[in-house]
Amino acid sequence: MIKQGCDALQSKSRLSKDKSSSKTLCKVKQPKKTTVKKRAWDAFSKFIRTRDCLKTTGTLERGICITCHQEFAFRELQAGHFIPGRHNANLFSEKGVHAQCSACNKWGLGKPLEYRRAIVSLYGEGYDEVLEKESKEIKKYSVQDLTEICEKYKMKLKELLNESISKNNN
Repeated sequence: MIKQGCDALQSKSRLSKDKSSSKTLCKVKQPKKTTVKKRAWDAFSKFIRTRDCLKTTGTLERGICITCHQEFAFRELQAGHFIPGRHNANLFSEKGVHAQCSACNKWGLGKPLEYRRAIVSLYGEGYDEVLEKESKEIKKYSVQDLTEICEKYKMKLKELLNESISKNNN
């Protein structure tokens, strides 16, 4: 990707001249896949925690852990996976990821039995098996895929927040 008009801080080795217009061009470095994946995860995680806070307490400040059913501040909640390991196939699964306290998610290793019961309660008998089957699929994300996921969840978060504001105004 080439961008016109370089910053003064760009190194000379990365500069080139456009022969047709004599304008200075510089190469724009593409972000690493791991960087884009982290951004996508951050957007998805924030969406999940916000969704579950609104669903469980009706506020943006507090939410209830899916496994221990205790109330926590938003910043104390994590986006915990039903299928542990954060495999690509279920990394961004809205029905396989829910707000979970760090005690359950990290130290309790996700509390699989309690999580399974919650999944069945939320989505019906057998949905836990659907998520297990989904986790075995091979999914590879490109930088473009991850960028789109990031934008999708930023937009979904914005929509959630707008809905919340409009509910509170009525």
